[in-house]
Amino acid sequence: MTTIPMPTPSPTAMPIALPVTAVTCLEDRAHVERTAVLDLAAGVQRLRLGPVSALVVDRTLHAEVAADRPVTVLDARIVRTWTPRAPRPSADGDSALRRRVDALEEEQASLERQADRLRTRLGLLDRIAADLLREIGEGAGSGESERTRWSAELDRVDGERDTYGERLRAVRARREALDTELSETERALYGSAEEPAELVGHVELTLEAAAAGPAELRVSHLTPCALWRPAYRAVLDGGSLTVETDAMVWQRTGEDWSGVRLTLSTARSALATDPPRLAEDRLTLKDRTAAERRTVDVELREEEIGDLGPAAVLGLPGVDDGGEARVLRAPAPVSVPGDGRAHRVPVSAFTTAARTEYACSPELSPLVTQVVRCDNLSGHVLLAGPVDLVRDSGFSGRGTLDFTAAGAPVELAFGSRDDYRVVREAEESRDTVGLTQRTVVTRTVRLHLSRFSAPGERDERTVVLRERIPVSEVSAVEVRLHKDACSPAPDVVDAEGIARWELALPPGGRRTVTLVYELSAGAKVTGL
Repeated sequence: MTTIPMPTPSPTAMPIALPVTAVTCLEDRAHVERTAVLDLAAGVQRLRLGPVSALVVDRTLHAEVAADRPVTVLDARIVRTWTPRAPRPSADGDSALRRRVDALEEEQASLERQADRLRTRLGLLDRIAADLLREIGEGAGSGESERTRWSAELDRVDGERDTYGERLRAVRARREALDTELSETERALYGSAEEPAELVGHVELTLEAAAAGPAELRVSHLTPCALWRPAYRAVLDGGSLTVETDAMVWQRTGEDWSGVRLTLSTARSALATDPPRLAEDRLTLKDRTAAERRTVDVELREEEIGDLGPAAVLGLPGVDDGGEARVLRAPAPVSVPGDGRAHRVPVSAFTTAARTEYACSPELSPLVTQVVRCDNLSGHVLLAGPVDLVRDSGFSGRGTLDFTAAGAPVELAFGSRDDYRVVREAEESRDTVGLTQRTVVTRTVRLHLSRFSAPGERDERTVVLRERIPVSEVSAVEVRLHKDACSPAPDVVDAEGIARWELALPPGGRRTVTLVYELSAGAKVTGL
């Protein structure tokens, strides 16, 4: 049996630097890669590299050497060293912070003594005032009248009480300010007088080299306390729109990332991969009652028009990637300090022609909104996230960008226009006609649109109005649009029942749109 000696690195030897060269930032953690060139000797040797973050996940540590070198990695592990708090040696006597704390404590004690004297003086004045009032009451009861002396004494006591009361309030205010300054100075003294506790990690690596020479080492691992979220900036300049894609990166891993290759991924490494359990779902049939056969129960409900794409996510629990892991890369090396703050990293930008529309849905909002549409020419998907909106006048607000595939249309709302006003009026009449006792509900909607223009405006603008019409899902209820009564008739009514008008408004112009439709239901229908 042959025993291979395992050398131990000297504790006083300087560790070999192992800088971070590449980072893949995941949704809630980071995959970190480090590289170093080692000057190896022939045989088995143990090396100490670092320092590295103490938050490294041990089971994810992986080390490998370039394939062109006959080097074998026998063992790789993380060794952590804890340095407790220890007092720092003083340079010469007390520091300026210590002297400031002593001065503040001395002033604090002096203010407390002064406040005690003022409170005692105010107590004596209160007793003098009480004795004087009792003397006045007794003298007035016995027929004595020394109005001049009593008034002078009362004025003197009240004056002294106001004076000493004001002094006490000033002392209390100074005491509160002094307490705040003293606590801040003590915190600064505590932080400067003691070394902070530090948990440092190093990589201990055992290698076997067939021959001496340089070798390139690559170490990778997962680290928590790092995440990223997408953010955008849309700049509308005349007829062109520039969309900039950025990544907001936070990391507090205990070390800075300087000049690293940054990759952004939506993969969820901690997500469980077990398939969901299948539960039994039984369907049963039952006969309808006689009352259910005689009637058709309907109801009006609000239905959101959906399209292809991921479901909406409330808040920001994670990155909305449409159910598929997406990967974005920063075009240049970036630096992200480990301070836990948000750092904006540019990813991509594109400029394209913009299609502007002034749109309004009066049933939902009386505001006319400027909507800008373009195609996604970034070359990658646009993940859902906040977008800063910038127009000719500068920053105009913040909106939300939905998940958009590459080449798909992008729609952004650049806020409402103050020079438009929309008023909506709705009327409803109900009637029963014919021998079949059909119920007919007639609804009339009037939309009044006004434009308030500045004196220098001469251009005509087109405003798109949208109003919805109910859509029936049962044959017992019919919805019919009275085009003859509409003024003007809608330009188009889509399958979801959205009526659309394109109205041209000159400066100071006004238009009124009338929409008339009816709901007709048989006698068996209830709930309409």
